[in-house]
Amino acid sequence: MERVMTTIGVALLGLAGCFFAGIIGTFVILFTSDHPLFYTVIFYIVLLILEIAFILSSFENILHHPLFNKLLIGCLAGCIVAAAGYKAYTLYDQNMVAISVQDIDLQKYEPFRTEQPSMIASLGRSPSYHLDKGDAVPRLDGATALYPVYSAFVQTVYPKEAASYDPHDQKSVVRGSGTGSAYERLIAGNTDIIFAAAPSSGQEQLAERNNLELHLTPIGYEAFVFFVNKDNPVSNLTSDQIKEIYTGHITNWKQVGGKNESIQAFQRPEDSGSQAMLRKWMGSEQPMTPPVDSVASGMGGIMDKVADYHNYTNAIGYSFHFFATTMNPNTEIKLLSVDGVYPDSKSIASGTYTLITPFYAVTKHKLSKDSKDSASTTAVSSNPHIQPFLTWIVSPEGQELIKKTGYFPLQAQ
Repeated sequence: MERVMTTIGVALLGLAGCFFAGIIGTFVILFTSDHPLFYTVIFYIVLLILEIAFILSSFENILHHPLFNKLLIGCLAGCIVAAAGYKAYTLYDQNMVAISVQDIDLQKYEPFRTEQPSMIASLGRSPSYHLDKGDAVPRLDGATALYPVYSAFVQTVYPKEAASYDPHDQKSVVRGSGTGSAYERLIAGNTDIIFAAAPSSGQEQLAERNNLELHLTPIGYEAFVFFVNKDNPVSNLTSDQIKEIYTGHITNWKQVGGKNESIQAFQRPEDSGSQAMLRKWMGSEQPMTPPVDSVASGMGGIMDKVADYHNYTNAIGYSFHFFATTMNPNTEIKLLSVDGVYPDSKSIASGTYTLITPFYAVTKHKLSKDSKDSASTTAVSSNPHIQPFLTWIVSPEGQELIKKTGYFPLQAQ
């Protein structure tokens, strides 16, 4: 009876210890790990092994059995190997990321930056239009891939002495928030002009809910491109084949002349410019559910986000030409020809490569209460410099900067 009570006491003591260790360990894992679910499971398996060992150790015949320590060490070693193997895999997986906006240092394109050689296009002469110190300069934001373009505009016509131009500074007059955030900031009244691809249906609906209409001024052209691992034997796909891949009707590279591998078709977040372009290009056909990553949220929980492109041998992804070839080049991927035409500067400028889209300077207008016609809208901002600035952007000088940056001016189409 005494032995039983002792065993029960040991078990309860062990459970109490495991309980408190579990609480502390779970919080540590959730707030420090990029893959909390896996490591939480491993952590509780280790606690369970230790609890069982703790209970069994109260029995002398088991404690001194030659297999006891071997089994205990083997179980713990198995957990360590599993955790180490998973960590090695995640590091390998992270190294497979080829196209991600998080990899871009926008400060290399910051206007008037003196700490390093400028990567911004220049006219090489004084512009015909210029804003002076003390002018209320238009506040700008936009897509990551277009930041070098509007940064060049700013360095050419804005006064150097204006407020902060740091793209990450909340008080900066020239931000680089990315397409989704830029549209939200424009609609909320936190910026005057954004530079981006056409809005998604969700962004248009958000504007309408705020009694606003988005006004799009085309300022240049860009090509929408698809890419794969450089070792993928497939170099050309038809438009129909790509659409069938992204709707899930073609699932193996063998179906399009490649290896016998399943296709992993990566997508972009729903509020991104490239995702809006994919949906526009696919028309009435809906893309399949994209791959997701489980990541730690800001509050320590777990959430799913659209997975960044990982350059597996069976992967396919998409982006815009300038971003994939100039802003974030990667020698481990190759661009695909579409309908037999490779997307290079010549084919894009001539229109032979057909996946071409305008990009825009976007402002907002207030809808009248009795009509949603564009004729019944009025500009929201009272800044007198917005329209002259937009007029200059589509002038020969602004178009020259677009071409020098690496995009395609309006006159090229």
